[in-house]
Amino acid sequence: MKSDAYQDRAEAFAAGLMVQAAWPILLLAAALMAAPIIGAVAGPQATPISAAAWLIAAASAAATLAYSALLVFDALLFRLMASHASEAAAGAAVDEVLARMRLKPPSAGGRSLDRRMAGTHRLLARQRIAIGLFGAASLVAAFV
Repeated sequence: MKSDAYQDRAEAFAAGLMVQAAWPILLLAAALMAAPIIGAVAGPQATPISAAAWLIAAASAAATLAYSALLVFDALLFRLMASHASEAAAGAAVDEVLARMRLKPPSAGGRSLDRRMAGTHRLLARQRIAIGLFGAASLVAAFV
């Protein structure tokens, strides 16, 4: 693989991750701003189901924010990878950063860009599950 193509892929993936990290935060902010309006329309009566749903919505909102923060961190790591000439050097640089931060032990062998991207795709899936859970729990809490 040509090094320019590798750098372009890493940079494009990092840019996409920044977008994937930002829109859920904006969605949660809009939902929090709309919560008093929905509460006034739905009425002041609180049932045990709606109280539990609000707790689930709050927990899933916190999880969504945490996943968004992790995605921003991953985006920065992919930008670091894009700044190196070769995939091997980029992987070694990321592994060194993670080892210095004591997030991962120093590894003997590096992972490829594709394997790192696959790990981040799993993180994206978890974020989307948390967003879906937030939406469903918010609807249940507002209208039950």
